[in-house]
Amino acid sequence: MTTDAEEPTLTIDELAARAGVTVRTVRFYGTRGLLPPPVLGPRRVGHYGRVHLARLALIEELQQQGMTLAAIERYLHRLPSHLSAHDLAIHRAVVASWAPEEVETLTRAELERRAGRPLGDGDVDRLIAMDVVRSGDGVYQVDLGLLRLGVRLLDVPLSQEAILAAREVLIEHSRAAAHELSRLLRGEVAERDARDVKSLSAHMHPLVVQALLTTFQRSLKEELGEWLTESGTG
Repeated sequence: MTTDAEEPTLTIDELAARAGVTVRTVRFYGTRGLLPPPVLGPRRVGHYGRVHLARLALIEELQQQGMTLAAIERYLHRLPSHLSAHDLAIHRAVVASWAPEEVETLTRAELERRAGRPLGDGDVDRLIAMDVVRSGDGVYQVDLGLLRLGVRLLDVPLSQEAILAAREVLIEHSRAAAHELSRLLRGEVAERDARDVKSLSAHMHPLVVQALLTTFQRSLKEELGEWLTESGTG
């Protein structure tokens, strides 16, 4: 498993294939400052890593939200330059939360292209078990908002049972938090008309999602820190 600290090892062709874009697109984004420059290796061959992949995924998400290239440039240029692939993934999750659920019907080849990697039968079975993919009649119903997360989980050294149990925990507590937040908001807008309620919801949705992500990230870091300290490996 790679980390942001490891040396970038992807050539521009490999980066483009993993991201599902063309080499020309990668070069174009580089000239516009949307991607950091590659690390130059022997014979001045450029190498790319996880941060480049995460930036390309974020750009793709912003495009799917209907943002123009100029708007995407403004968005990315406002981000701190030192963000890790993990930080960029959180930004992408927040952006994706603004959109309604997006399900597409894909062939196996299209599924692998969207996943950015080859998928064995076992990989597809795990994605189906995680409810990221549904299979039928030789095609796949795919929740695109969850696909990248599901693909990343394929490399996590946890059993399928543990991943599914973690999913149930997250769903249960997310629903509880959503219920309590909804109850609070209803109290605030009880006297307003439907247009005010829709406007408040549209403004609050991305803010609440980002707050939940940030809070959960900090809480999980604290819990893992305590666990590592207790186990003597921290």
